[in-house]
Amino acid sequence: MRFVGLLLQILAFASSATALLPARSSSVSCVPSSRSITSLSMTLTLYGSSGSRSPLVNWAANELNIRLEAGDLSKNPHPFGQIPCLTDDNGVVVFESGAILNYLQSKANDKGIHGDAKSAAVTSWISWANASLDPICFLETPDGKVYDTGLRMSNRRIEKLNQLLSKSSYLVPEGFSLADVAVASYLLYVVQFFPDVELYSKWPHIVRYMKDCASREGYRNAFGSNVQGFLLDRLNEMETGKGKKLFGMF
Repeated sequence: MRFVGLLLQILAFASSATALLPARSSSVSCVPSSRSITSLSMTLTLYGSSGSRSPLVNWAANELNIRLEAGDLSKNPHPFGQIPCLTDDNGVVVFESGAILNYLQSKANDKGIHGDAKSAAVTSWISWANASLDPICFLETPDGKVYDTGLRMSNRRIEKLNQLLSKSSYLVPEGFSLADVAVASYLLYVVQFFPDVELYSKWPHIVRYMKDCASREGYRNAFGSNVQGFLLDRLNEMETGKGKKLFGMF
């Protein structure tokens, strides 16, 4: 829900530009019709909205070819009424975005998509994104309001991430995975909400990584072409050293 509050703060500051926000689909499932859908024996229902972390769950589902049904928010089973929240036909309720990604990962494993080594690596990166990367990306007041990003200053964890990405296109050697969905989502949210932040001079490999992730079809279908286009333009500007955009897509 923190992203909802941050989004509302920004929209209140720049409400005249809301026409640039991506239109909400009637379904939270944005799987391209040209791709095969992973067949599951149950229906997965996502309770969410575009102003929360829900789109990163859609992105994960797109990449795994898992179809999600849109849930009625008035029936959201999250114990605190927050989003995103995922359910299935067997009475499973999963909340917190990282936990949902791990659950989707388990469904992919059931289909033989990932082996144990890759699954363990993906799970570790998802946990790192939520436990370590999130508080770096989003600085909060004591009452939980996001007021800035920690990516404006040097950080040894981000420096290490940059070093790792200098040697590999993605976080797990076998290629793009839900590890990248988790990590890249937070990094890209920073540029979306704080478009004046400059990253390339300190962490060029992270910027390259963010561009690669944001360019994916699954990202566009989850977050919308407006968000994707804005982020790619801004990341290209970082690389070329062009001027800052104060208010970004809002």
